[in-house]
Amino acid sequence: MTGDGRPVEEFTAELLAREVFGPLGGVVEIGAVNATGTWRLAHVSLGDFLDGRGAEVDVLLAGVRSACAFDSTTMSIAWDLGWLRPHDVTAASLLLWSGGLTGVPAELESPAVVRHMCQVGAALQLTRLLHASVTAAVTARTEAKRGARALAAVLTAACALSGGPRPSDVLRLWRVAHLVHVLRPGSDASDAGRSAFRAYEHVLTATFGD
Repeated sequence: MTGDGRPVEEFTAELLAREVFGPLGGVVEIGAVNATGTWRLAHVSLGDFLDGRGAEVDVLLAGVRSACAFDSTTMSIAWDLGWLRPHDVTAASLLLWSGGLTGVPAELESPAVVRHMCQVGAALQLTRLLHASVTAAVTARTEAKRGARALAAVLTAACALSGGPRPSDVLRLWRVAHLVHVLRPGSDASDAGRSAFRAYEHVLTATFGD
């Protein structure tokens, strides 16, 4: 049991879900900005964007639930975080999603800076989403072929939402940014965990190509 009386399994699932659904905020906010085609924040309506992207959101959430074995309470975290409800998109949030790569220029809301933050942020948050999803699926011991196929649908939907990189590009980024650290000899991953991550990578590569 955890300190608040919940089973360890429930607490772990909540932490994993927050790791998965956290980057989703960047995906939808960046997608809404990219969808304007102007990169002017005054033109962004997250509500209109989400109204027109219900199919992608449904596919993403269904794939996460299938691969990561999240129950209804855990899945509700996606809504509790507020990313899937209408809200304002600010330059400050785009700066956060892009890891602060641009610094804080005087014209933070200029279309050129906003577009650059969206490009960087989409790649960063999609890569984080993929790693968190694979980690949760491996933790749930979901069979790799089934889990990776579900996550391939998640990644395809997330890339479509973001208006950013292709799934194959995100897969390449994930390998060098995260997977190599899991597979290195000194990592905390067990032998079984490393084998599971390799299996997921194999199926995702077969799906999206090298």
